[in-house]
Amino acid sequence: MEHMRLDPTRKAHAETCPAPVLTDVPGDDELALALARTHRVAIVGASPNPSRTSYQIAVWLMENTPYELYLVNPAAAGEEIRGHGFYASLADLPVPVDMVDVFRRAEFTPSIAADTVGIGAKALWLQLGISHPDAMSTARCAGLVAVQNRCIKVEYRRLEDRIASFRAL
Repeated sequence: MEHMRLDPTRKAHAETCPAPVLTDVPGDDELALALARTHRVAIVGASPNPSRTSYQIAVWLMENTPYELYLVNPAAAGEEIRGHGFYASLADLPVPVDMVDVFRRAEFTPSIAADTVGIGAKALWLQLGISHPDAMSTARCAGLVAVQNRCIKVEYRRLEDRIASFRAL
């Protein structure tokens, strides 16, 4: 097999999209309990564009979970996804949310974490490919369940039986 040489002027893929590690997420029971206790989810960075992952995950959550969804994207004012309109910020949401699911670049996540704490959410979830130690520290120090570099759809499906059993308690 021929070895490839990386171009030193380009960032390594691992720097831009880190591989998931165990410290990115709580244990399965804590994660399943958090997902079971969640009723309302705000999706920050949701897109009205059907080809975007945030759109696809929002639709999947609408169709496969009992969550009330709130879409946050100031650039999508006046648009909607299946009847769900967009809000400009977490502070503009009409009700408290339990979880904030983030589809924004890592450099934006510290302020999103602070806003998540400020609105009284119980969990901050950074989607697959998004990691930021300061955002995680802000969330954890405030007592939130903090998840980074994981897909909520994948984890929900993986833990679905456990989530259902926690809801039944």
